[in-house]
Amino acid sequence: MTTPPTPDTYRALRVIQDGDEKRAELQTLPLSELPEGEVLIAVSHSSLNYKDGLAVTGKGILRQWPMTPGIDLAGTVLDDASGTYAPGTAVILTGWGIGERQDGGYATLARARAEWLVRQPAGTDAAWAMSVGTAGFTAMLAVMALEDAGVRPGHGEVLVTGAAGGVGSTAIALLSAAGFTVTASTGRPEEEAYLRELGASGIIGREEVPALKRPLEKERWAGVVDTVGGETLAGAYASTRTHGALAVCGIAGGTGLNTTVFPMILRGVSLLGIDSVTCPRPRREAAWQRLARDLPASRLADVTQTRGLSEVPALAPQILAGQVRGRTVIDVNG
Repeated sequence: MTTPPTPDTYRALRVIQDGDEKRAELQTLPLSELPEGEVLIAVSHSSLNYKDGLAVTGKGILRQWPMTPGIDLAGTVLDDASGTYAPGTAVILTGWGIGERQDGGYATLARARAEWLVRQPAGTDAAWAMSVGTAGFTAMLAVMALEDAGVRPGHGEVLVTGAAGGVGSTAIALLSAAGFTVTASTGRPEEEAYLRELGASGIIGREEVPALKRPLEKERWAGVVDTVGGETLAGAYASTRTHGALAVCGIAGGTGLNTTVFPMILRGVSLLGIDSVTCPRPRREAAWQRLARDLPASRLADVTQTRGLSEVPALAPQILAGQVRGRTVIDVNG
């Protein structure tokens, strides 16, 4: 295995503060600008997520400036002072505050702690890993949580909210692959054919679930993957069937939750929080191995676009406006 030499500089998309303005610009930086960490990684790909849109447009997610956004990265190890990874090992990094509290994946080099990384599953590559990314990893954790809570394909419909987004679309594909009957909730009716191609059996408008206002509504969902929060989560919770469960992983529709305990204490409904940021390594490894099995590159090809790092500033406002379908892989050398 040949490891390329370590360069003297690297290219990064940096968000800088210029007076009252925050803006993103491409910079060439010395290695001394990299954060602390035992592992030096040659990054080849990252991805575009909602959080990245917030960071690149200067909307408050970054803890300091200047900062390199990018909450995902995939690449190869150049050096590991801990001895955990041999040079040339293909690795994936999602979560742990990169792209928020520490420089992230929108750069050709990165440093990270060894315990944050997972090895890329055999038979996959960095582009596949980032077509999955934090969104797909979060979706997989949500599906695993529903299964751990006892939700099975024969129990009834599983609702996915925010269905055309990165987490939602991947959740549909994973649930369908696992044999579940999936209903997709979306505010983009023009995406119906796309959602059915992913595996959704039914499509409902995003206004239907928030309209369910009573503490207990008619039982419908065996399980829910909720990427929206707010009134959508409240309505889905009130209409979940006895002993069903909701995997909660998003706030696109708000951070509040105005509801009651009745579904919990009268139906035994479970609210399951999905934290993809500090997920322990054994759970991470299990999720990535299953993603490699259930979501091969061929399954993702039609829902993934690849764009260059220089295009990210233009893409960021689009993902915040809900105009980006599926997954966007970022080639950091582009």
